[in-house]
Amino acid sequence: MGAGTGRDTDGSGLDRYWRRRALALAGVLCGVGLLAWTCTGDSDEPVQNAGAVESTSPPPPPTVMPTVTVTTTATPEPEAADDGGPCEEKNLVYSMSAEGKTYSGSSSPEFRVTVVNTGSGSCQFGPESLDVRITSGSDRIWSSAECRDGDPSKETLKRGIPYVQTVTWDRKRGCDGESTARPGTYVADLKDKKTKKQIFHLR
Repeated sequence: MGAGTGRDTDGSGLDRYWRRRALALAGVLCGVGLLAWTCTGDSDEPVQNAGAVESTSPPPPPTVMPTVTVTTTATPEPEAADDGGPCEEKNLVYSMSAEGKTYSGSSSPEFRVTVVNTGSGSCQFGPESLDVRITSGSDRIWSSAECRDGDPSKETLKRGIPYVQTVTWDRKRGCDGESTARPGTYVADLKDKKTKKQIFHLR
C-alpha cells in the first residue's frame, strides 16, 4: 500500500515531463533566434560606417582646361604719299661709281650717278642738284654743275626705281676748256651727298 501510493498511476507525471522538455526546447530556440538577430544587426554596422566614410571623402578636383590667349597686333598703315610732289632728301639714296680706274691718251673719265627714291610714293626730282667735282689734292679741277649747259628737266622718281645719270669729264680744267689736266691721280666726289669717293688716274 505504501509503495503503491508514490506512483503516478494517472499519467500526470509524464505530462509534466514533456511540458518541461517543450519549455526547454522553446527557450533554446528563442536563444538561437536572439543570437542570430544580434549577429545580423552587428553585420549591418560596418556597411553603414563604410557608407558614411565614403560620403565624407572629398570629391575629385575638377579638370583644369588649358587657357588659350590670342593676341592681336594691329599693323599701322603707311602714311599716304603725295604722288608728284617734291622728293624729300631723307627718302633719297645716292651712289656713284667710276667706269674705270685709269684713263690713258684722250679717253675721258665717266661716272655713273644713281638716285633711288625710298618714299611711299612717286616724287619730283631735280637732277641739277647733282654735282660731280674733280679735285687733285687741294686743287679743284672741275664741277659738273658749274659746267652744265642749262638746267635739266624734273624727273619723276617712282619708289624703288633708280634714276641714273652719266657724267663725263673732258679732262679740262674749269669750264672754258682752254687747259687740259695733267697726268696724275684725281678724286671724283658727289658734292654734299653720302657716297664713296672715286680715285682714278690720268695717263
